[in-house]
Amino acid sequence: MNHSANRLPGLDLLRSIAILWVMLFHSFIVDGVGPRFDPLARYGWVGVDIFFVLSGFLIGSQLLRGLQRGEGLALGAFYARRAWRILPAFAVVLALYQFVPALREAPGLQDWWQFATFTLNLLIDYGQNQAFSHAWSLCVEEHFYLVFPLLAWLLTRRPSASRFLLLCGGVVLLGIALRTGIWLHDTATDPPRPWFVEDLYYPTWSRLDGLLMGVMLAALRVYRPQQWAALQARSSALLAGAVAVLGLAFWLFSERTGLLANALGWPVLSFGFGLLTLAATNPRGWLGRRELPGVGWLATVSYSLYLSHKIAMHLVHEYIAPSMESQGLLLFAVYVIAILLGGAALHYLVERPGLRLRDRLQAAGRMPVAARDVQQGVGRTASP
Repeated sequence: MNHSANRLPGLDLLRSIAILWVMLFHSFIVDGVGPRFDPLARYGWVGVDIFFVLSGFLIGSQLLRGLQRGEGLALGAFYARRAWRILPAFAVVLALYQFVPALREAPGLQDWWQFATFTLNLLIDYGQNQAFSHAWSLCVEEHFYLVFPLLAWLLTRRPSASRFLLLCGGVVLLGIALRTGIWLHDTATDPPRPWFVEDLYYPTWSRLDGLLMGVMLAALRVYRPQQWAALQARSSALLAGAVAVLGLAFWLFSERTGLLANALGWPVLSFGFGLLTLAATNPRGWLGRRELPGVGWLATVSYSLYLSHKIAMHLVHEYIAPSMESQGLLLFAVYVIAILLGGAALHYLVERPGLRLRDRLQAAGRMPVAARDVQQGVGRTASP
């Protein structure tokens, strides 16, 4: 994924915040990074929800634009591009976890086929097998890639705003009802396992709110461009609204495993990040008017960082931290350097070459190509 004139600095900023926040949250596997970061690290898990909103928005925009132009679904091209985007780096990291146990941040690892089939988030025994468990979010993404194109095609055969909003509202209400039922059942039966993670936090059907929010933004952008532009022009008000809504969401999640958080917290959190994403798309707004140093690079390598950061943390914790006297700023810097080096290595040695090979195959006619890819010359530049 190379920089291009079409990239929005505001979205790169959100992606960079998301990956940094997630990695800060995962510092619990190395006993944290000190009390000064604890209040921020506590909510670092929300970085994944930022990624979900961004993914729903970007993938939704890509598919809905093509359908609006009458290009058809081009499922082969879509799945081929997604596979080349996701699988090379994922396969390398999975192989490292599988064949080099010393790299694991925890001893237990689920069976390889659950990772390979992206069913980890539905089958994991989290009490025993926590290594590479952060791949759960990739499973949710893959399920979204599998289902959404067909659903989008069905909805756009006879476009109807009321039908679309009814479906979205139904998904939100169903999610609230489902999570509430699961929480009440598991609280009453108290199964002897980490049921919050296995039954509520990881399963795809519990985590649709962020992706849905992104898709709703994409539909607004594609099918109501005038309303989209009018909202973009109010990016400062959107930013203020996002802060207020996210404040409410963080209050709801003050007890992260509680009923209120898991019943209502997810749609509120996703709505807040949706407002933030919309504000970030305005190139003249507070979030998107300029590209901060390093932000574009972090956004570019964020996928590789996400895959590899626990390995880097674990290696520093096991082999370097014991020889250092305290959990001070120097050790924090060592963690940061190791994580960035690991992510950069995976990106430049695996992820980027995979994207370039994908584009060469596409240009040579050895891979399915959508009509818009031919028009835009995708074979000449790597894109998401």
